Amino acid sequence: MLIKRLIKRFVDPIDPWLLLFVALLVGVSLMTIFSASNQSFDKINSKLVSVVVALSAMWVVSNLKPVQLMWLAPPLYTFGMVLLIGVALFGDITNGARRWLDIGVARIQPSELMKLAVPMMLAWYFDRHEASLKLKHFAVAAVLIGMPMALVLKQPDLGTALLIGAAGFYVLFFAGLSWRIILGGLAGLAVAIPFVIWPLMHDYQRERVMTMIDPMADPLGNGYHIIQSTIAIGSGGVFGKGWLKGTQTHLDFIPERTTDFVFAVYAEEFGLIGNILLLILYLCVIGRGLMIANNASSLFGRLLAGALTLSFFTYLFVNMGMVSGILPVVGVPLPLVSYGGTAMLSILIGFGMLMAIQRDRKLMKS
Repeated sequence: MLIKRLIKRFVDPIDPWLLLFVALLVGVSLMTIFSASNQSFDKINSKLVSVVVALSAMWVVSNLKPVQLMWLAPPLYTFGMVLLIGVALFGDITNGARRWLDIGVARIQPSELMKLAVPMMLAWYFDRHEASLKLKHFAVAAVLIGMPMALVLKQPDLGTALLIGAAGFYVLFFAGLSWRIILGGLAGLAVAIPFVIWPLMHDYQRERVMTMIDPMADPLGNGYHIIQSTIAIGSGGVFGKGWLKGTQTHLDFIPERTTDFVFAVYAEEFGLIGNILLLILYLCVIGRGLMIANNASSLFGRLLAGALTLSFFTYLFVNMGMVSGILPVVGVPLPLVSYGGTAMLSILIGFGMLMAIQRDRKLMKS
């Protein structure tokens, strides 16, 4: 009986569908990274360690109650802001960017924390004002989004800043932000891009945009990444060249092939059919997340689950768009597939929150 209770205690917080989809994506990741790394078992072992750590963190978070997540939101947001200010003042400079903070035992990137802290904070804020939501509350929420975005842009890290902004915007959207305001904001953004945003961008950021428009202008320099990745994707054809048989991959034409451009490796070896199956798997994750959001027992749960799910979609869209040449290269990994532990940890902690929200609904029903 004790063993049965322990097993139930371990399994109960886990959403089986979400765990299944994660496991399948991790399987895709291991196969692709093994090929992309020239069959390096060291890379696979490192990836497995990251998976175990991230799944453990997901399980711990899934045991929390949504009310506990609400309590954590303001201090987590405040702590993240303090760390971002610390980065601006004392952060380590690597390749001209100040994004890391040395805390003695490790170097951390606080901007990753804000991908979770911002939607948590906004969901907490709107939940507190659920009975009397007005335009001023959306204005305050915009400030809560803008402060960390400004600090991350200063590092500079445009990709992460946009992901933080997207996560915050999704909370505003699910909270009921007027379509008139959304469309007006998009129109204002379109007008501001050439006159305000473009002049403020760094030279390398403008080069990435121009490279997206015409990669052949510098085929051996800035355009090399996009040219090689699109060749790999196209050469995969309908059925792909086969696992471990990608020529662009194994002749070292694809840069960053285990991290940001891992999708090019996958597409070359598994082709259009493989791409469709991968997209279906990702859509299953997104669909499950939106179901959890729709069935959440509180406004906080609905807003947080919806924002986390659409943030996952944003990572997917930006990476695939970047690798296929329809978006600028901004250094966003393919979620759960790219090599690297930090992004996987933040995503699976977010999935742990989704599971906590789903578990709370089950407890409310029983």
